[in-house]
Amino acid sequence: MRTFVAVEVSNKEILEAIKKIQSSLKIDAKPIDTQNMHFTLQFLGEVSDNMLENIQRALSSIEFESFDVSFQGIGVFPKPRFARIIWAGIDESGARHLTELARKVTTVLSSLGFRPDKPFQPHVTIFRVKNKINDITDELIKIKDSSLGIQRINELKLKKSVLTPNGSVYSDLYVVKAEQ
Repeated sequence: MRTFVAVEVSNKEILEAIKKIQSSLKIDAKPIDTQNMHFTLQFLGEVSDNMLENIQRALSSIEFESFDVSFQGIGVFPKPRFARIIWAGIDESGARHLTELARKVTTVLSSLGFRPDKPFQPHVTIFRVKNKINDITDELIKIKDSSLGIQRINELKLKKSVLTPNGSVYSDLYVVKAEQ
């Protein structure tokens, strides 16, 4: 099964703010369903049921305290003239905490042979661009400094991803809670 480790975006105010941005941006791109909003800490790819138990055991060893992230700023990968991903960003403190959490995930899973496919960059994908679109610099200028709200991060999840013609469907396989 196809899997990844993530922190979900669950704050309703933030999800509503993202929805507003998705409906206000006039671009030819697929908006991500708000129920699928998350930070990918590490993509694992296809894993067997046996490996799943090892992954859960490794993840259960992670200790972290809950923290806040302030959602602010909208950006693109790789650049506005050739956008492939449009994302919502977070504040520096939240980014530091999320990066540390991603490092812990990478550390415990490396003994199982997992390596990140790319360096962790804290962001939440809000659009995926399939076909080439026009330069969206002007559209981004209007919203790039958007402040979307604050969310408390108090768990990370091992997620299953099933690809369908209508997009990915995610389900929880395992949850690691923050220390209180």
